Amino acid sequence: MTAPHHVDTIFPVEDNCLLIGGMPLTRLAERVGSTPFYAYDRQLITERVAQLRAALPQEIHLHYAIKANPMPAVVQYLAGLVDGFDVASGGELKVVLDTTMAPDKISFAGPGKSEAELRQAAAAGIVVNLESEREMETLARVGSEIGVRPKAAVRVNPDFELKAAGMKMSGGPKQFGVDAERVPAMLARMKQLPIEFYGFHIFSGSQNLRAEAIMEAQRNTFELARRLAKDAPGPVRLLNLGGGFGIPYFPGEQRLDLQAVCEHLAGLVPDARRDFPEAEFVIELGRYFVGEAGVYVSRVVDRKESRGQLFLITDGGLHHHLAASGNFGQVIRKNYPVLVGNRVKPEGEPSLASAVGPLCTPLDVLGDKMELGHAQIGDLIVVLQSGAYGLTASPQAFLGHPAPVEVLV
Repeated sequence: MTAPHHVDTIFPVEDNCLLIGGMPLTRLAERVGSTPFYAYDRQLITERVAQLRAALPQEIHLHYAIKANPMPAVVQYLAGLVDGFDVASGGELKVVLDTTMAPDKISFAGPGKSEAELRQAAAAGIVVNLESEREMETLARVGSEIGVRPKAAVRVNPDFELKAAGMKMSGGPKQFGVDAERVPAMLARMKQLPIEFYGFHIFSGSQNLRAEAIMEAQRNTFELARRLAKDAPGPVRLLNLGGGFGIPYFPGEQRLDLQAVCEHLAGLVPDARRDFPEAEFVIELGRYFVGEAGVYVSRVVDRKESRGQLFLITDGGLHHHLAASGNFGQVIRKNYPVLVGNRVKPEGEPSLASAVGPLCTPLDVLGDKMELGHAQIGDLIVVLQSGAYGLTASPQAFLGHPAPVEVLV
């Protein structure tokens, strides 16, 4: 029987074993010393950044949204590859301030910044993406209290959406940003406050594989920025166009046509440069940099048949990788790409098995009825596309199992 869930991978395979960072997975597991673990391949991250640099117009700056993967080693590594960072909490801010990234190349987004976080941001000299009038007033006050003039951009909730986005963050009532129609009044108030205006952050959505949808959103973003700039208290020095570039996870999904997006953007840049002569144009990406460069690895601890179905019980599960279990935004559960890392291709005809974790819940499924039936006890089950929104987006304390190791190789 031929199973319907064959998995391809961008990682090399040698002697039927996956190579991560040029190292056989079995050896890497020995080096790590325990399973489960996450591993991130620095060469694949480097290649993805280089691919973007080659395709994008030179005018475009690349920023990394570290919420996708805030592992300090990953962030430190990307500090040498990208032009800036975006953080979403005071904790993430501490991570990026340990890197070599210049403070004015760091921005802080998020709808619920506390006064303590705004104080940290003002003291650090980073750009705060204001998401409400309350944030603006608080930032101005704490800046005065500590004797600095805070840098700020307005995060705008636009009056359009990123069509076909996996996660829509604009276009209707949203907790993110300031509604576009309210921004002019906010800018008028900012002129009266001790705040250094930097520009606009217009983020429409994420995880989009449709080039035409991203192109339309970018075109609309420039037009919206032009309208809003008429009321700005100073020149636009930063225009964050958002991102939205997706990666394929599931069978049938086609890769984003990056070249089409970048060529279209190149056509928009000359007029934008004329209208915003002092601005840095920023594309902010998270999973597109790191998602495909990461794997989650667990070990088979038991093979179990139940009423004709084979289960591979592993030492990892949804407490480490909620997204792969289908409980992180999926309406109908679909399998992430999963394979047996030390026996990538079966010796005989493929057979089906479900890879499940050790937790006492039927939700703890890493791969349902996939070509994994050749796996034996002790083998390594690998969840691909795991470099973004993996460990930190998972309920690690659930049922008291130990946390996995993370390594950059």
